[in-house]
Parts: sequence; C-alpha cells; structure tokens
Amino acid sequence: MRAVVTVGHGDRSQLEYRSDYPDPAPASGEVVVEVAATAINYHDIFTRRGMPGIRIPLPVVVGSDIAGVVAAVGSGVPAWTPGDRVLVDPVIRDGKRFGMIGEVADGGRAERVCVPAAQLLRVPDAVPLDAAAALPLAYGTAHRMLVTRGAIRPRERVLILGASGGVGVACVQLAKLIGAEVVACASTAEKLERLAALGADHVVDYTSVGISQAVRDLYGKPRITGGGGVDVAINFTGGDTWLETQKSVGLDGRILTCGATAGYAVTTDVRYLWTFEHRVLGSNGWTPEDLTTLMGLIADGRLEPVVDRVLPLAETAEGERLLEDREVFGKVLIKP
Repeated sequence: MRAVVTVGHGDRSQLEYRSDYPDPAPASGEVVVEVAATAINYHDIFTRRGMPGIRIPLPVVVGSDIAGVVAAVGSGVPAWTPGDRVLVDPVIRDGKRFGMIGEVADGGRAERVCVPAAQLLRVPDAVPLDAAAALPLAYGTAHRMLVTRGAIRPRERVLILGASGGVGVACVQLAKLIGAEVVACASTAEKLERLAALGADHVVDYTSVGISQAVRDLYGKPRITGGGGVDVAINFTGGDTWLETQKSVGLDGRILTCGATAGYAVTTDVRYLWTFEHRVLGSNGWTPEDLTTLMGLIADGRLEPVVDRVLPLAETAEGERLLEDREVFGKVLIKP
C-alpha cells in the first residue's frame, strides 16, 4: 500500500513516500481502518525531530488524527463490522504501553492502519469523516483545557495566544460557543481577519503591540482590588510570552496551558501569582468523552472544524512545512 514513512529523526528529508509498504492485518482485538483523512499536527513534527525522553520505533508511519471506514476485523471484535464509520482515539490506554498511534505504532499517513478496536469511536452519519479527522489532537485538547480543566463561563474575558493554529482556532470556536468574550492573538493581518470572521471579539497583532499592553487598552490594568485584565489566559506557546501573559490576567484569574511550542523554560514572576491570586492549570490531552461531545456539536450544526487545506498523501512533507513556517490557519488534512 501507499504510505509516508518517517525513517529517522531530523528534517523533512526523513519523510519517505512509498508505494510498497506492507498491508496491515488485524490480530485478535484489532481492526483495520481504510483511512479517509488524517490531520497533520505539530506533534508529528516533534516526533520527526525527536522528543527527549520518548523513544520512537523507527521507521514509523506518523499521523495520530485518523478517521475512516472499517475494512477488516480481527477475532474477538463483536462491536465493529466492515463499513462502519470510525474515529481513532490515538492515545493508547491499555495500561501496557505509553504513547499514541502515529507515534509508537503506525498511524494514518497510509491507505490503511491497524488499531486496537478499543480505540475506535463511532462517527455519526451527520459528521463528515474529514471533520472527525480534525478533532483529537487540536479540538480534543482544546475542549478538555477550556471545559474540563478551565471551567470557562459565559461572559468571561478570555485571552488566546497562538490563536491561528489548530489548537488556537479550536479554543476560539469553543470559547465563543460557551459565550465568552474572546481576545485572539496572531501575527498577520490575514490571520487576524479570519479570527474576527470566526467570532473573536477582539484581535491583537502581537508583532506590533505587546500582549499585556493590548489587554490594558481593552480592559484596563489589572488591579488588586478587582477589575482590569482578562479572566482567563490560554497560553500553550510558552517561551517569552509567559510573563506577558501573567501581566494580562486580573484578580483571581486563570492561566491555562497544554504545551509550550515556543519553549518550556519560561520566566515566572511569582509576585503576580500571589498578588493577583492567579491559578495556573495544566491540561494534558483529552478523553474519549471529549471527542464524542465534539462530534455531537458537529452533528448538531454548532461546530465546524476549520480546515486550512487538504493535501494528497504525496504532499505530506509540504503539509509539515506549512505548519513549521506558520502558514496555516486551522488544520491541514492529508487524504491517502
């Protein structure tokens, strides 16, 4: 079958397009899925570059966001039959292994993929498979961070850094569904225009104005007696944005994080933590229930995942380049 294989750690030259990759066969408890679409995530790029402390069995077919149709079923799998429409929850939750499909086991950058049946979720007929494929790593992460961990409420002021990427766009959409007032940050006029069209109440070009200054211009300086600043700041960029984020959050505010794409060694000024009684909440991944809820929102017409573009399997390396060069708004999908 055709597949894009990550053969080693390094740059995009480590991605090889093959037409002779072995077809998967299901063992007991497994299902082969005909891949309709798989999304590209920054996690795929980190996997290709190499992540400290995580050993990747190379070569491997990357791609963790996978939706498709059941093609073959192994023994001991009564719940699934060929033709069923499915979404793969990529997190391996069997207690025996750590990691994800598309990381420690072959993933979706291929015509077919073999996965444990326990990791399948049924896709409602009203949900396009392309939309389902956009969900787990971006929308699932955003849903858990905003709803489960962050408990964002209607009318709260929510600042979102990195708002034009996959997780950021999902955060904007979900925060607006909740009824929050959203301040979305991005780096180009085109991205800001698209964020405004998506529903962001305010947009900030962080290349021309500091984040904390932009928040002060909108809401005033945070005060220890209350007022000013935002109620919630979502920062999964890290790096030199962390202190600016602290300065933007008002009394009893929350800072939510699910990653550190710009660097994990951040400078924290603890005076803001105690003076303004801030809460910093980490959020790691998602649950199957998050994905089911998101598919329900799509089926009800309340949510439409934002897909920047769809590329053929042979252009997977170009898809990764688009993410690395920050030329993407929302998700990039690959269709084998």
